[in-house]
Amino acid sequence: MTLHLTNLRLIDPEAGADRPGHLSIGSDGRIAAVARDGAPPPGATDCGGLCLAPGLVDVGVKVGEPGERHKESFASAGRAAARGGVTTIVTRPDTLPAIDTPEVLEFVRRRAEEECVVRIAPMAALTKGREGREMTELSFLLDAGAVAFSDGDRVVEDTRVLSRAMTYAKGLGALVVAHCQEPGLSRGAVATSGKFASLKGLPAVSPMAERMALDRDIALVEMTGVRYHADQITTARALPALERARRNGHDVTAGTSIHHLTLNALDIGDYRTFFKVKPPLRSEDDRVAAVQAVGAGLIDVISSMHTPQDEESKRLPFEAAASGAVGLETLLPAAMRLFHSGALTLPQLWRALSLNPARRLGLPGGRLAVGAPADLVLFDPDAPFVLDRATLASKSKNTPFDGARMEGRVRATWVGGALVHGAVP
Repeated sequence: MTLHLTNLRLIDPEAGADRPGHLSIGSDGRIAAVARDGAPPPGATDCGGLCLAPGLVDVGVKVGEPGERHKESFASAGRAAARGGVTTIVTRPDTLPAIDTPEVLEFVRRRAEEECVVRIAPMAALTKGREGREMTELSFLLDAGAVAFSDGDRVVEDTRVLSRAMTYAKGLGALVVAHCQEPGLSRGAVATSGKFASLKGLPAVSPMAERMALDRDIALVEMTGVRYHADQITTARALPALERARRNGHDVTAGTSIHHLTLNALDIGDYRTFFKVKPPLRSEDDRVAAVQAVGAGLIDVISSMHTPQDEESKRLPFEAAASGAVGLETLLPAAMRLFHSGALTLPQLWRALSLNPARRLGLPGGRLAVGAPADLVLFDPDAPFVLDRATLASKSKNTPFDGARMEGRVRATWVGGALVHGAVP
């Protein structure tokens, strides 16, 4: 049956619009109609002015299958995603073992189809074992369903190996996703260099480490012509290099994490390990510069960089604790901080949260258009709540937002027209 929803605030990132209207979900799981004016169809459900937007496409999600299912399974990640309005998870290959063969990739795809209520789009490793020595069988992995190639947060230090992998990926039309940190400078660092890190006695890394790594990668992009995406650009120092690459016509895009857009280096003040992420949280000036870059379209993608860690690996001294934070459920309400502060509009946010990642990876979704998949999120941007990490659907509870006052509640999530979370008002 066709579901008609009316009295909506439609967030359309493709048109850059935020306006009232109504929408119909067809029995084929696609959007059947979108109207900004006129009378709604008979029997339409009144949604009370709530926002309806394309479901989020979250790039760089860590799921612990295979190898670390105790941290996160496809079932728990799917539930967390649906509760957070995420309709497509783009998974990282940093599993145990790494997703570096078609057989492991097929296992991941099969497990996801069996257990996950949202769409899964897996990335595969760029080098075998993510060790940076020998590239994987990119062609076979692409045929097996890989949407991009990445070694996760490991940097391919051998420039010759990386250039060969990029050259081969260029021939296949494949996307290479890289982590930009100069490995010699960043090794062992847990904070961003500055007076605050010095006072806390924490090993730190200069923001220039990100710029240096990005400069090298852009030079290789210029040499090979590969499609390239920097997973996290978090410093003002890196932005001119990114802008120059775009101006020179290179096929380069960039993302950043919601944590680097809403938190800064001072948040680790009490050695709170839930704020330990990779790369480390930056200065307030860097945070503001990254937000402005998202608004200008220089940074294309916002993601959660969902990285589940168990209690044992987080309840350690700051230097020894594991990096990473869960974010599937907090991505949308954390993004509302940028909206309520006036830094970004809802269409700007959804361009980076949904439309751009879908386009970059060649995925369906990200649009409010007739014929597009009915991957949708209905949410109240103003609903206040205090986050309790114990209530998260993720197996791991390592969120920096525990106890934080937040705004933005997901009321319903649809994937392919099927309601996977919540209820229609």
